[in-house]
Amino acid sequence: MTVRIIHVGLGGWGGNWARTAIPQVTEVEVVGLVDPVPATLEAVRTDLGLPATAAFASLTEALAGVEADAVVITAPAVTHVPLALEALDAGKHVLVEKPFANSTDEALQAVRRAEELGLVLQVSQNYRWYPAPRAVKDLLAARTLGELSAISIDFRQWDNDAPVETYPHYRFPHPMINDMAIHHFDLIRMVTGLEAVRVYARASYPEHSKYQDEAVTSMIIELEDGLVVSYRGSWLSRAPRTAWAGEWSIQGEDGELWFTSRDGSPSEIAGDRVTLRADQDAEAEAVELPTLEHTDRQGGLQAFARSVEGGPAPETSGRDNLRSLAVMEAAGRSAVSGVPEDVVLPE
Repeated sequence: MTVRIIHVGLGGWGGNWARTAIPQVTEVEVVGLVDPVPATLEAVRTDLGLPATAAFASLTEALAGVEADAVVITAPAVTHVPLALEALDAGKHVLVEKPFANSTDEALQAVRRAEELGLVLQVSQNYRWYPAPRAVKDLLAARTLGELSAISIDFRQWDNDAPVETYPHYRFPHPMINDMAIHHFDLIRMVTGLEAVRVYARASYPEHSKYQDEAVTSMIIELEDGLVVSYRGSWLSRAPRTAWAGEWSIQGEDGELWFTSRDGSPSEIAGDRVTLRADQDAEAEAVELPTLEHTDRQGGLQAFARSVEGGPAPETSGRDNLRSLAVMEAAGRSAVSGVPEDVVLPE
């Protein structure tokens, strides 16, 4: 069975989804494209070789115009929940880009609706679908490091050269916390199997930053067993850039596990690395990584298609993703309040 999808939101990252990610997953077939900008819609339709009858200016029109099983949403974040609710009410399964929403209360509306209707609702947390974090998850589950004592994460990129007038990332709501650190919050939960309970975040606003909100943030994230994660993230770093998943040091009684992932190279898995060292004086030894059929967004899309077809529930379901979103929300509150904030799940 092939899952027939309507793809909503084709500008920028959505266009990249359409041209490079979705075509690689044979379990899905695009039957409808949606974008309110005619030139964007036509460019993607032409590149994919779809008929004019597959192109629509709104999801409402697409739902009435084609037979589909699911909707993939890569439109701007503020539209995620309204579009998801429309798709769910039409009986369609939904895969939505991160961040799921800008608040847990808003996201919960879609989660409840999907559960009421018995439909799959999955959030694309694509950083999970790489060899390094999946290997780290297994190593920590096997207690390779014994009792954990600390985790530190560094993310460094320079992204401040484009003109303000033409670069939408500068206007993204909370670009360091909501757009980038949400990936790392989700990976913390994935690799440790632990939930965050409290976040203390401090953002800085240097004058040379072109971002409307924070582009540099430091955080202390407390996990449920008392383990503390130290996080530093910056879109304004002149230090050597990290991979998109950052650089992680996980320390325990029996050694240190270091990893990085998703470096953006043509063969992205080539940048995935995991090393182990027994103590400070030992040489770090490389860990053999698993082979995945699909990585990145393709891995999540394949899992989504298999869930729609009756397979296992997605590990990044809307319900599960509320917990990652709640960490993001607490970090945003703390960056404003200047004090530690509890991670609160909606009722």
